[in-house]
Amino acid sequence: MSLPEPLTALGAAALEAIVRSPSETLIASDFDGTLAPIVDDPERAYADPGAVAALGRLGEHVGAVVVITGRPARMAVRLGRFREVAGLGSMIVLGQYGVERWDAAADEYRLPPNPPQIGAVADELPKILDSLGLAEARIEDKGRAIAVHTRSLSDPKGALAALADPLADLAERHGLVLTPGKNVWEIRSPGIDKGATLRTIVDESAARQVIFAGDDLGDLRRFGPYANWRRREWQDYSSALPRTRRMR
Repeated sequence: MSLPEPLTALGAAALEAIVRSPSETLIASDFDGTLAPIVDDPERAYADPGAVAALGRLGEHVGAVVVITGRPARMAVRLGRFREVAGLGSMIVLGQYGVERWDAAADEYRLPPNPPQIGAVADELPKILDSLGLAEARIEDKGRAIAVHTRSLSDPKGALAALADPLADLAERHGLVLTPGKNVWEIRSPGIDKGATLRTIVDESAARQVIFAGDDLGDLRRFGPYANWRRREWQDYSSALPRTRRMR
């Protein structure tokens, strides 16, 4: 199979470095929308077997394979079926944006306690949704974060916009932050994002080259200042945000 043709001189240099020294290369990927399809029920978003098998083949050559996801680590491991795939024996899954961790080599999880504020948010959310006529929106309690999905509603974007101010107020009252995704709002603890998590794992692995794949707004931070943001999509989602608040 031929290698892809780089679009820039920088890309060509990166590809050359990866081919020359794959053992110093880290492959990182998001989960939903990248390894697994976006589906109405997050509990059934199983990773595509072909995508995971491809990671396994790469894992036999590169220095590290890492999944960084907003999902809880246990759920990502279960839906990814990573234990069953050859080549992923040293894989790392970083869940909840990097707060949780699973190391395949020892089959061990590191799961800090959940913040109590999330439970308080979960208690208040149904009443807020009902008051807006959006009681059918799906609530996903991740333990360290809570998401409200609108993709199954008749007007997902309209519902997303209607929820912006009430959810921003709710997050602010509990010292949490509100972040957008594809037809979803997520309320979580401040101070951690996928970009910072990727930089930490790059330092840990001493990787000299990094390949990253992602599909949603939360993944943009992993590209740092060199990201070629899809500005139109960004504007579609960020226009629903209250003007007086910034996403963290």
